[in-house]
Amino acid sequence: MPNISVGEIKAGSKIIKDVITPLGGVLFGKGKIILPRDIEILQAFLIGQVEVEGAQGEDKAPEGSKPSVKQQAAKTGALINESVLAKSNSPLHDEYEKMLVLIKQSYRAAAAAALPIFELRSQLELLITHLKDYHVLKFAPRVLLDQEYNYHNAVLSALTSYRIAQWCGYPQKDWMQAAFAGLLHDIGNIKVDEALLQKPTPLSGTEIDEVRRHTTYGYQLLRNVTAINEGVRLAALQHHEKIDGSGYPLRLDGTQIHFYAKIVAVADIFHAMTLGKAYRKAQSPYLVLEQLQKESFGKLDPVIVQTFIQKTTDLYNGTRIRLSDGRHGEIIFTDRNNPTRPMVQVEGNIVNLVNERELHIQEIIA
Repeated sequence: MPNISVGEIKAGSKIIKDVITPLGGVLFGKGKIILPRDIEILQAFLIGQVEVEGAQGEDKAPEGSKPSVKQQAAKTGALINESVLAKSNSPLHDEYEKMLVLIKQSYRAAAAAALPIFELRSQLELLITHLKDYHVLKFAPRVLLDQEYNYHNAVLSALTSYRIAQWCGYPQKDWMQAAFAGLLHDIGNIKVDEALLQKPTPLSGTEIDEVRRHTTYGYQLLRNVTAINEGVRLAALQHHEKIDGSGYPLRLDGTQIHFYAKIVAVADIFHAMTLGKAYRKAQSPYLVLEQLQKESFGKLDPVIVQTFIQKTTDLYNGTRIRLSDGRHGEIIFTDRNNPTRPMVQVEGNIVNLVNERELHIQEIIA
């Protein structure tokens, strides 16, 4: 096909020339097969025309048909949570995917060009308008690719950091800045060898030191970005610092760590552990909350951790869950003293997870 308008593009078409945003970044690369949601992304970035050719073989959708989300995932080798499929067609998911595309583009360009802060802020604001539909324990992206872990962690940390800033009663002027801090906290990873970030075996001491440099790399990348405040830069530098001074890179104590960094530290750990990676499966969000609880004794800000746990586990009775032994049930009572271990009804029986320590909630069922 020749150069055609975005409104005429059909799912299954193949891009034959890089699609460039108005600010010069690559939105979609040559060779990409257009999926239905990609058309919306093109429109969101005000792309007028795209050069495509007819999709070949099984990549081309039959005339009049629309590939399912599951079929799209199969084409890209994505991991997908089928229990979420029926409920995932929401404006929140749409804006999340646009944010994901933009942060991917921004991270890749950051080493050689200025960050598109205006575009990032505009899309983040659009995403935040749907925050009422975002629940930290329930939300799942429609498609997860192992190699895109860092981008998902960035966007999810932005949403969760915004929520934490709200929940902890910080001034409203800090909410969006906290979200920016979450979005950009790991940008220094672009200067770390990708092989180290994806390495499936334990890192050597030298390799650990190199990975840890992402904090200083991130601060250096953001140091001259005038459209963000110093707290956002410090979050990139300090999000691995610990209250007791045992963190890195500067071994700061709690009084020296910016509160954006304290917020982002909680969001980052939660999403880092609950997102799957090429070398590690996703962990139960409830077990991760319990790990955060332990870390609040000397490592993480205890007020932020306690607030985060209380708010995220404040689920209505009747919420459907899956236990670690595979059984399905529903929450019938949550003890505020043990918020990660509610009572659940399973197959007509009441299971008190406070007493049944070998069991835990594996996931919330959407």
